[in-house]
Amino acid sequence: MAVLNFTFFSSSKLPLSKPPLVQIPISSSQGPTHINNSSINFPESFSKACITALVSASLFFSVDPALAFKGGGPYGSEVTRGQDLTGKDFSGKTLIKQDFKTSILRQANFKAAKLLGASFFDADLTGADLSDADLRGADFSLANVTKANLTNANLEGALVTGNTSFKGSIITGADFTDVPLREDQKEYLCKIADGVNPTTGNETRETLFCK
Repeated sequence: MAVLNFTFFSSSKLPLSKPPLVQIPISSSQGPTHINNSSINFPESFSKACITALVSASLFFSVDPALAFKGGGPYGSEVTRGQDLTGKDFSGKTLIKQDFKTSILRQANFKAAKLLGASFFDADLTGADLSDADLRGADFSLANVTKANLTNANLEGALVTGNTSFKGSIITGADFTDVPLREDQKEYLCKIADGVNPTTGNETRETLFCK
């Protein structure tokens, strides 16, 4: 009966001269045989590589999946996509390219907030305060912007779709330059449009090409 000795290293800090041994008896037709430890030791570099791989894997799988949805800007440390943010106060904050997709933002306060390129795709902004907000290039596709306050808001180049609703909203002084509105949307907004945007100096009716 021969004894086969295997040496395992769990860390490079274990003494290499006297490593822990695991003895496994094996039968042999040739009689007792002795195998030296040093002939089957795993290299130290292989042990280090295994430890590194295990640590990397644990870090990968411990990441909170919700963090994949965080937006940009200083407020990006908190998830704002697909959340119920009813009544949340974002007034005066810098929220450039922030992701608010599919979020509930009823009565949320965005007064004077910097929202350049922010996404409100399919979001509910009913009754939200967007007055004096910088909304250039923001995405309002499929968004519900009914009864919102858009007084003096700058929406230059914002994206809207036929399903984007502005019914009941206040648009005094709002700038809709280069906003691709459908004819029926434009017709509705022209009925309530008035004022001049204090930032761009453009009249609201002119930016809507009201007749």
